[in-house]
Amino acid sequence: MKTLGEIAQLLQGELRGSPEFNIRGIQALTAAGPDEISFAVGSRYKEEVEKSKAGALILPKSWDCMSDRPSILVEDPYLAYALTAAAFLEKPFRALGLSPKAYVGSDCEIDRNVSIYPEVFIGDRVRIGTHVTLYPGVYVGNDVYIDDETTLYPNVVVYEGCRLGKRVAIHAGTVIGSDGFGYAKRGEVHVKIPQIGIVVIEDDVEIGANVTIDRAAFGETHIGRGTKIDNLVQVGHNVSIGDDSLLVALVGIAGSTRIGKGVVLGGQVGVAGHIELGDRAMAAAQSGVTKGLAAGEVVAGTPAMPHRLFLRVGSALKRLPEMVKQIRDLKQRIDKLEDKLSKEKNGNDA
Repeated sequence: MKTLGEIAQLLQGELRGSPEFNIRGIQALTAAGPDEISFAVGSRYKEEVEKSKAGALILPKSWDCMSDRPSILVEDPYLAYALTAAAFLEKPFRALGLSPKAYVGSDCEIDRNVSIYPEVFIGDRVRIGTHVTLYPGVYVGNDVYIDDETTLYPNVVVYEGCRLGKRVAIHAGTVIGSDGFGYAKRGEVHVKIPQIGIVVIEDDVEIGANVTIDRAAFGETHIGRGTKIDNLVQVGHNVSIGDDSLLVALVGIAGSTRIGKGVVLGGQVGVAGHIELGDRAMAAAQSGVTKGLAAGEVVAGTPAMPHRLFLRVGSALKRLPEMVKQIRDLKQRIDKLEDKLSKEKNGNDA
């Protein structure tokens, strides 16, 4: 339970109503009850707001449909929603300790304020910080380092030597540090190139379910601070991703590509290897990025092209059958004119 005043202070918003009003949680407009708070991002939701039974509302400062209902006015309702929901979901860490049904190798250093569940496997020389949670089925290889407040959900695999920073969250089924995909040809035979590097994941990274991040051939595959990776993403060996980037589901990044800070890759984007994407570059969903992008460049399509050009191309494609017909008609008219001019010229010559 939180008061409306506490929420307004958290959001740094303008409070309209009693600061002592008690709020039990946050819900959608259609589901919220009289002791819950909800939010709207713009006046187009006026009707839903009026019908909602929510006891209080988070609204944009531009809201021009004010009522007597307690409200908090903010610059960014989506951000305010995220902060409010996180505040209600936040639970103090409860250290359950190291389960006797977990396997722990030799020469490990594990803080006692951890929650390590049954059926976890921890290899040799592993270092685990405070307030770490490892759910059932987690595999941690030899020489792995896991820093404070990191959570590995069920069946996460972290191969040997990898390093995870503070407050990292890795969801179920993800594999960190499997071999990079590298082979040399000897005649018709593919000879495996040993992958002897590691994966380094910095602080405050969140990685979705069933993601694979390959270990480096040499050195490290690097995921920068604050980056968020959706489900079913593939990151190849020796890739470097800068801070605060976003990778949406089904993105695939080939080896040795360097991605800058604040880069956004939409769903199903494919990125070729050995190229560089500058800071804040963006690729729309299903783009095929085959060459480097400048800082701030926005592309779409396959092969990727500047986004405005892609929109023009898409618009032209819709008119393509009509344009083909027009070109065919113009060609026929030109042929007739040329034939007529040829006949007139031959007549004059005679």
